[in-house]
Amino acid sequence: MAAKKKTAKTTAKKAGAAKRKAPAIQKKYTKTEILNEIAGNTDLSKKEVAAVLDELAVLIERHIKKRAVGEFTLPGLLKIKSVVRPARPARKGVPNPFRPGETMDIPRKPATTRVKVLPLKKLKEYAL
Repeated sequence: MAAKKKTAKTTAKKAGAAKRKAPAIQKKYTKTEILNEIAGNTDLSKKEVAAVLDELAVLIERHIKKRAVGEFTLPGLLKIKSVVRPARPARKGVPNPFRPGETMDIPRKPATTRVKVLPLKKLKEYAL
């Protein structure tokens, strides 16, 4: 019986947080302003909020570094992937797009790993 009350209370809390109207912010926040805003809206201190954000950065790093999973999802907001771009061979005698009639040589490019950030549904809805 106590478990039912607890879950009903937490779902009510989550619903209240989702329904809260937040005004649009007119200027870009600095890191300090972000920490102050989160600390002010929660019952956490600025040090605790900073520690959470630092740990989130470490967690993302551990997910996308070499020999790791290569993907991190922040539920409802975004997905971060590491994408391997294959090597491109050198090409000779390619038409120069900037000077018609001339040819140019393109050097080879080694394989690289890029970070790709993809917005998820909820983040896309925020922009509408």
